[in-house]
Order: sequence, then structure tokens, then C-alpha cells
Amino acid sequence: MSYENLSKRVEAIERDLEQVKKDLQNIKELLTGPSFYTALNLPDHLRKTYSIAVMLGEAAADDVSLRTKRARAVESAYLNQLVIMGYLEKNKKGRKTYFKRKEQL
Repeated sequence: MSYENLSKRVEAIERDLEQVKKDLQNIKELLTGPSFYTALNLPDHLRKTYSIAVMLGEAAADDVSLRTKRARAVESAYLNQLVIMGYLEKNKKGRKTYFKRKEQL
């Protein structure tokens, strides 16, 4: 294996490691923060969507649907329902809409 290929693989591993660190931090916040108790009050279908959205930090409907294995349109509807209920807030960036946990519930 050449030095260049090895260098590229190390960079890819470092990027993956940073993403894992972010995911672990989000999971820790989910399990210890108020959002954990908030999620307990939600119906099962919304709890799954809410938990994944909080774990990701900020996510679009397609990001959530990849993890729930449900259709993007279904996740979009659930995410918007959580916004209406006051659990999430949404922000548009270009054509995409991103959802994140509302800071104060």
C-alpha cells in the first residue's frame, strides 16, 4: 500500500471517529437531559422519530428516515407533528428543512 493511499485511509478513519464522538455526545445528552424524560411521554411512533432527531443533533427528514427505515414523507410528517407539539424546532437551509430539539420544553 502506498503512502498516499495509507494517508487517505487515515484521514477517512479520523473523519469517522469524529462522527462517532459527536454521536456519542448526542446519545449522552439524550439519556441524561430533559429530552429523555420528554420522550417517555410520546407515543411509540413519535418517540422513535424524536429520539433519533435528538441523537443526530440537527437532522432532515431523510436523515431520520435512513435510521428508522420508514419513508421520508412519513418522517417529515412526524417531525412536523413534533414541531407543532413544541418538542422540536425547524430551520430551513436552502431547500432543506432541518429539525433539532427545542432548547426549553
